[in-house]
Amino acid sequence: MDFFSNRDEVNIEKTREILENLPPFVEEFFVGISLRTSTLTRLGYAVDLKIFFDYLTKKKFRSLKIDEITIHDIEQIEVFDIELFMEYLSSYVLDGKKLKCEKSAKLRKLSTIRSFFKYFFKRGRLSKDVSSKIEMARAKEKPIIKLEIDEIVKLLDSVESGTNFGERQNKYVENTKIRDVAILTLFLGTGIRISELVGLDKNDLFLATNSFSVTRKGGGKSILYFSDEVLGALEVYLEWRNKRLEEKGIKEGALFISLQNSRISVRATQILVKKFTSLISPLKKITPHKLRSTYGTTLYNETRDIYVVADVLGHKDINTTKKHYAAISDENRRVASRAVKLRED
Repeated sequence: MDFFSNRDEVNIEKTREILENLPPFVEEFFVGISLRTSTLTRLGYAVDLKIFFDYLTKKKFRSLKIDEITIHDIEQIEVFDIELFMEYLSSYVLDGKKLKCEKSAKLRKLSTIRSFFKYFFKRGRLSKDVSSKIEMARAKEKPIIKLEIDEIVKLLDSVESGTNFGERQNKYVENTKIRDVAILTLFLGTGIRISELVGLDKNDLFLATNSFSVTRKGGGKSILYFSDEVLGALEVYLEWRNKRLEEKGIKEGALFISLQNSRISVRATQILVKKFTSLISPLKKITPHKLRSTYGTTLYNETRDIYVVADVLGHKDINTTKKHYAAISDENRRVASRAVKLRED
């Protein structure tokens, strides 16, 4: 089973575990949306609805247990009940843990509730959709955090040197620096998502054409291309990888491997990125997604074509690209301010 199939199986199992403790009619919603949503999206919906139904038993239907709530009870929910839920999310307890949601997390949960009510309303199970009366306020757009060119150089140099840590850590870094350089170079040279990178198999690479096959968000396949610089880092890594596996007599299809000679995990990759980027840019809190932003911004500045950026990054909606690269427009404004001369020299 490949990385993505295994990930989907885990998400499905986690979703089913949550649904076992929710009212039976909730499963209708998940079956209804299964063909147009990913397993990760449905798992997120399940978590949100678990919180919502737990809230209902504490505040709205106090005499009922979660699995006793019916679709007829949902019919009794008013706009104010959902608004109270949004306020409740500022500080709440679930499974004995005290939690809170920031604005963006609240909006995601409201989106789940709106999808839930809309589904049953369209199918005639609810006479009204009260959730549609609640306006979806926009989350505050965060500034793009990315690495500058000089920081990229420092980052790759620091990984290759492997001497910026303590004695014990330097020994560990020395063992993996060839792999780590290849991972960071691929992030910075293609804008690939972390799940896409971790899910790559060796057979997905086509070195003769500087390209690789990637499984996109949603399960679709795309061919991405990379520069000779990325090619060089991958070739050095492949030699290291293949020799390591051959010496131990291990057959492994994953492209990037851990010290245990199995597919590197998402978590390990996140830690890898944080470890090296914190040395050269401690205030920016660089993540794999920020490396993706670095590539996207650089690509736009070189091509000035937002459609190319959207296609390479795998954005289905061009507005997603525009939203995530809002800082690009600031640069355009600076260029525009110098383009018009009021008086000839």
